[in-house]
Amino acid sequence: MTEENSIHRESRLAKLKTLTESGYNPYPYKFVPNVYAADLQEKYKDLEPGVDTQDRVTIAGRAMAVRNSGMFIDVKDVTGKIQAFCHKNHLNETDMARLKCLDVGDMVGISGYIRRTPRGELSIAAEKFDIIAKSLQPLPEKFHGLTDVEARYRQRYVDFIMNDDSKEIYKKRCQITSAIRHYFEKNNFLEVETPILHPIMGGANAKPFITHNNSLDMDMYLRIAPELYLKRLVVGGFDRVFEIGRNFRNEGIDKSHNPEFTALEAYQAYADYNTMADLIPELIASVAKEVLGTTVITYDGNEIDLAKPYVKKSMIDLVKEYTGLDFMQAETLADAQKMSQSIGIDTSFCTSWGKVISEVFDEKVEANLIQPTLVMDMPRDISPLAKTHRSNPRLVEHFDAYICGMEMGCAYSELSNPLEQRERFEAQCAAREAGDEEAQMLDEDFINALENGFPPSGGMGMGIDRLAILLTGAATIRDVIAFPTLRKRD
Repeated sequence: MTEENSIHRESRLAKLKTLTESGYNPYPYKFVPNVYAADLQEKYKDLEPGVDTQDRVTIAGRAMAVRNSGMFIDVKDVTGKIQAFCHKNHLNETDMARLKCLDVGDMVGISGYIRRTPRGELSIAAEKFDIIAKSLQPLPEKFHGLTDVEARYRQRYVDFIMNDDSKEIYKKRCQITSAIRHYFEKNNFLEVETPILHPIMGGANAKPFITHNNSLDMDMYLRIAPELYLKRLVVGGFDRVFEIGRNFRNEGIDKSHNPEFTALEAYQAYADYNTMADLIPELIASVAKEVLGTTVITYDGNEIDLAKPYVKKSMIDLVKEYTGLDFMQAETLADAQKMSQSIGIDTSFCTSWGKVISEVFDEKVEANLIQPTLVMDMPRDISPLAKTHRSNPRLVEHFDAYICGMEMGCAYSELSNPLEQRERFEAQCAAREAGDEEAQMLDEDFINALENGFPPSGGMGMGIDRLAILLTGAATIRDVIAFPTLRKRD
């Protein structure tokens, strides 16, 4: 705390003491407003300057500005702002004494009648004044707001108080989640919940967080994906399921990655990745239309029509387009590594042919995919849960959806052959032993579930935080998460 803030806090503590010593509780159990600021602004928009009404209301909100020793207070509630006019002609001595203890940032409750001042400001002429939460911390300076990036994310509650743009972004993010639910419920999907604590890491290639269950005396993993449990439900006869929940990956933090994030996954029996290639664009367009009222957005200076058909190109073809290299000509891992090194990309750490292609794609292609694109047909050895491509055994039926250089989601024709799934898992285990920390583990119970018969299915996953970045125009994932993960304060 700065010395200036400490002085302000001492002043506020003194006012709090004055209030409590007078017998007043500035932290009441309840206060009931009967109207919102935005509703008043709309209802009385045609009220002429200088006109008083007989309409009496009660509002509650935060004092964002205090002028003329409390005579004029700008009160901000969840919908907007309205002025309160506090004058000794309308307030009793007790209320006037209480008014002297008011600071910017205090929560207040005010009852009175509606008027428009001679200068044209819609106001509530206060007949009753209450402080309903005394703030002990000063708000940031009015005209600059909370501009320090570090402070914005560490004290997100203050950011939301001061910055309407931040609040609007987060509000839209919540609406996006609701719109996703509406889409899937409309299409007869059942929302389900699956475990977050996993005995075996699986469902995606990622580094996990590890915890310990004291009761069972066993290490467990915070889930990196719900995929394997959702597929178990499909085996059990739930043909269309989806889940929205938190995933955890012990990886880097940047503008599009946070260690804990909100993900959507959905699975549909009797479908394949072509079904999902229709579903994902339709879902994104539907959410944009519901939340924004349009499917045309502008992100980072690029106009995107989310209702237009997505470009479809294979990963191999896109790498060839941007590098001139055809990795289908590479027969071995060593061949692929040699090709990547020819364009200055070190892939010596890669453990498979597909991993090399993925690294080259990330370095040379990803950022160029501005218009909505489905990157089709991934290498088989980096996608252990997808069906082998029906026309090329080195590939799988797996695509990633990209917009504005960001991966928005992915989808598979889900692997349903339990014998092939075991082989894939065993290959992943070998990759782990060779040093690939992101490779998946062998899940015997999941294979057992497949042995009970898993119908042909299409599945998809999407990061809701990234979709929120796209639809709100946010600069970073931190702007769409209420409380992003940050380094420990010194």
